[in-house]
Amino acid sequence: MQKDHASRNRAQDRETEDPSERNRPIPLIVAAITLAVVIFGVAYILFSEPFGEADLGDRRTVADLQAPVAGASAAAADGKQVFTANCAACHQATGKGLPGVFPPLDGSEWVNGDERTMANILLHGINGELTVMGSTFKGAMPSFKQLSDAELAAVASYVRGEWSNKSGAIKSELFAAERKADTRMTPFNGEAEVRAITAKAP
Repeated sequence: MQKDHASRNRAQDRETEDPSERNRPIPLIVAAITLAVVIFGVAYILFSEPFGEADLGDRRTVADLQAPVAGASAAAADGKQVFTANCAACHQATGKGLPGVFPPLDGSEWVNGDERTMANILLHGINGELTVMGSTFKGAMPSFKQLSDAELAAVASYVRGEWSNKSGAIKSELFAAERKADTRMTPFNGEAEVRAITAKAP
């Protein structure tokens, strides 16, 4: 009998206590750290400069971020910047293009020729075959009519006077006039359609 009682006691000793629910508050050290971080954050916001140092960050003015006004002079737009953003990927920064793929602008008869022709190519784009400096290119140039007349005049003037090109600048008024004169919605189909522009009265 005593053996049975002793074995039961040993068995009970091996068992764990039944779980119980009780409140376990956040340790004081954690609460203190959290409070200190909150106080530091509030103090930093209250005592720091609203926008940091004026000498750092974006220095552009509101005028720099506004879109060019239609009819503005070509001088108001940066032709090289417009070229870099819209043309250099195909025609390259050197204006040499890519042989057999994208035609060159440096020395091109299309660039240095009739101003109206170049204006219309920029406004409407061109698909199909185009012969430049004795080489034939077959591709697609998109329309850039989404650019303002000032931007188009600036980039056209930049290209006509850059590298070995020595042609004169083009005024934004020409782009405004050609934009109104031809409201076509599709690119020119080959160079024949483009050459027909010069045969028309301005």
